[in-house]
Amino acid sequence: MHEHGGPEVLRYDEVPVPEPGPGEVLVRVQAVGVNPPDWYLRDGLTDVPGSESTVSLPVIPGTDVSGVVEGVAVDVDGLAVGDEVFGLLRFPSFDGSAYAEYVAAPASDLACKPAGIDHVHAAGAPMAGLTAWQFLIELGHDHPSPFQKAPHRPTALDADATVLINGAAGGVGHFALQLAKWKGAHVIAVASGAHESFLRELGADQFIDYTKSRPEDLVHDVDLVLDTVGGPDSSRFLRTLKRGGSQFPVFPGDFDEEETAKLGVTVSTAQVRSNGAQLAELGRLLDAGTVRVAIDSTFALAEARAAHERAARGHIQGKIVLTVA
Repeated sequence: MHEHGGPEVLRYDEVPVPEPGPGEVLVRVQAVGVNPPDWYLRDGLTDVPGSESTVSLPVIPGTDVSGVVEGVAVDVDGLAVGDEVFGLLRFPSFDGSAYAEYVAAPASDLACKPAGIDHVHAAGAPMAGLTAWQFLIELGHDHPSPFQKAPHRPTALDADATVLINGAAGGVGHFALQLAKWKGAHVIAVASGAHESFLRELGADQFIDYTKSRPEDLVHDVDLVLDTVGGPDSSRFLRTLKRGGSQFPVFPGDFDEEETAKLGVTVSTAQVRSNGAQLAELGRLLDAGTVRVAIDSTFALAEARAAHERAARGHIQGKIVLTVA
């Protein structure tokens, strides 16, 4: 990207192969996951809340990669040339530079790619999978949140818990559904009707088509709402919660403190951060088939513009992935 703007500003250029610095490896990229921060950057956002780095143009977007280690810095242990790896690179920041044939990646951001899945599916997992993991399972760090004063604490999920997931068919949503089911929870999935069979295959116990019904009119006494959609209507889900319940908005919104206090509920958000150790745990679930990555569509790296145009049309089922020849 040499300028900010619409998908048309994504240019396929020749640039030098990066040199891995201390603590880094050089990865020959096989596939790249497409995520919302990629188009926030393209649209003109130059720094991620909570990050100290600021973008200067030109910039290579992207954070999610799956590929093969080509080179290793002298101070890196545990990874060797030829290892297959996947990871969320340098987030929160726009310094991932993942839309490329080669990327220098912090070794601590990487995990071994699950042998049971290909690079396309592995590249779809890091940001969306870690977001679901850090919201629902374990935050995994003590960095202060740029969105709230108190640290985020996941709700204990078990067979006694009911979880409503809004936007369940998307990247974060479909991982969250599967992780909640892995923990034994009863899951209510909210999406458009076109996604019902997909979400029931993933384990949804109940499905609500938001184009036909308002979830807050149908559901009550929920322990947890994970809202992956956000927007000004997000607070309506507070009415589905039981006293003591929680709403986790993936996109921080405006909530009335008096209303949440009156309802006896809490609202808490987190900011996903790179974490190779957590990704390794998620990788074991992917390898076992306990959790799977749904692929909405794939595009060649040179067709990144078309991938962003697909993202802009919305109603995504799973993940959009770029493939590198």
